[in-house]
Amino acid sequence: MKVEYIDQQLLKQMFIAGAQSLEMNKKVVNALNVFPVPDGDTGTNMSLTMQSAVKEIKNNKGDTLEEIASLAANGSLMGARGNSGVILSQLLRGFAKGVKGKEKLTTKDLANALKMASDTAYKAVMKPVEGTILTVARESAEQAIVIAKKEKDIIAFVEKVIIEAEETLKKTPDMLKVLKEAGVVDSGGKGLIYIYLGALAVLTGNTPTTEDLEIIQRTVEHEELVEGNIEFGYCTEFIINVADADIEALKNTIKNYGDSMLVVGNENVVKVHIHTNHPGEVLEHGLKLGCLKDIKIDNMRLQHRHQNFEETEEIRPKSQKKQYGFITVTMGKGLTDIFKDFDVDCVIEGGQTMNPSTEDFVKAIDTVDATTIFILPNNSNIIMAANQAKSISQKDIRVIPTKSVPQGITSLMAFNLENTPQGNEEEMLEAIQNVKTAQVTYAVRDTSYNDIAIHEGDILGIGEGEIRAVGREIFDVSVELLNKVVTEEDEMITIFYGEETEEKVAHQLKERLEGLFSHCDVELYYGGQPLYYYIFSIE
Repeated sequence: MKVEYIDQQLLKQMFIAGAQSLEMNKKVVNALNVFPVPDGDTGTNMSLTMQSAVKEIKNNKGDTLEEIASLAANGSLMGARGNSGVILSQLLRGFAKGVKGKEKLTTKDLANALKMASDTAYKAVMKPVEGTILTVARESAEQAIVIAKKEKDIIAFVEKVIIEAEETLKKTPDMLKVLKEAGVVDSGGKGLIYIYLGALAVLTGNTPTTEDLEIIQRTVEHEELVEGNIEFGYCTEFIINVADADIEALKNTIKNYGDSMLVVGNENVVKVHIHTNHPGEVLEHGLKLGCLKDIKIDNMRLQHRHQNFEETEEIRPKSQKKQYGFITVTMGKGLTDIFKDFDVDCVIEGGQTMNPSTEDFVKAIDTVDATTIFILPNNSNIIMAANQAKSISQKDIRVIPTKSVPQGITSLMAFNLENTPQGNEEEMLEAIQNVKTAQVTYAVRDTSYNDIAIHEGDILGIGEGEIRAVGREIFDVSVELLNKVVTEEDEMITIFYGEETEEKVAHQLKERLEGLFSHCDVELYYGGQPLYYYIFSIE
């Protein structure tokens, strides 16, 4: 059987099957995490991102190949989770650019689209790292250009591209030392290949895909809690399908209709949110630009509503605009309470095992009525999604690239209400350089790291991103870890104990550390974080 070209219906089925393939194999991708800790979530993040793309395709009518690709790109943009999800969304965005104006795709067209996808993703990453999903996408796309010169059959072409992608994937440990030491290939590259394999299955007829194919998707309902006197009673939201919209002009047109306005978008879609007393008139202005969808109007005077970010995080819009607002990400009741004590406006529940999506950040930004908003991701795998939300928002957003809870707390301590936004950003960036983070968790598989043999169930002490201690006892590993991380120059050790750690045991550890590090003040707080028995902040 030969396939000479891909039309819009076939492309739609390929996207759906690619998402299904990744969902079925996400645990395999998760298991390729460099550290054998219980937070390997590349497969989950990529799968959720692809599911957002598929949801957008299935919920909207795409009559052309270009429209199908654009729907996938738009859906993945808002649903992108983690670094891998953000990069995947950029690959889909570039692919959509590559098929623009095409009614069907030949092998040459498909190769050019894959190359455009790779180029777009590389441009979106500030410091591209070879040996990652980027390399797998780039090298397979470059080979696709060569293959397409001779191969006209779509099936044979895709099969050969997958072989090239797999060959590059095998080489990723030679490009990144950490992969070789862990004995794994790049997880993001593996996830990309699963997407390709799903698309190939549709072409060969091995996995029939119908319009009714259901992919499990967790959704977030956007609701709001409003208290006190309400000046503008209708929370109005809608999306405009429009190409090259003048977002600033629309903002200027509707800004006088109410408050809490948010207008964000990309090349094809604009999302509008506003609290107003005249929702119909706002919708009329939207209609002048293009077709409307996902219209939602809530009467805020009649009901008290709440916002759920994944589980139960309540968001409160401010009744009066203030100069500064804060959004952060963490897990655990204790840590959430600590951030709220710092007057953080919105705490998104997430972190190691569930990275918030770009849309989660956009919705959080929506609820904070402040001139300047600081975002503290507190995880290196969440920073890209925060920056992507910043890029599509019209508000003054400052992303402080905090990679841990201790960095997030330290940055807040450096904040000065009397300082300028730029001054505060500089002070907060400087402050996070002066705090060290150490964590104690457990191994989820056997591996080797820096010549250290690690077995499933071992207790791991991680200091500044490196495994520094391995053992069988939480208490002993904690002490060994701190002995390697704390120096004579340090003055304070703060302990945040997790949900599985008894308070009595945590106090015993505090007393031990006070004896070992007499030159440091040692403080103990309940963090309630899952998976990590202890998080240590050393300053």
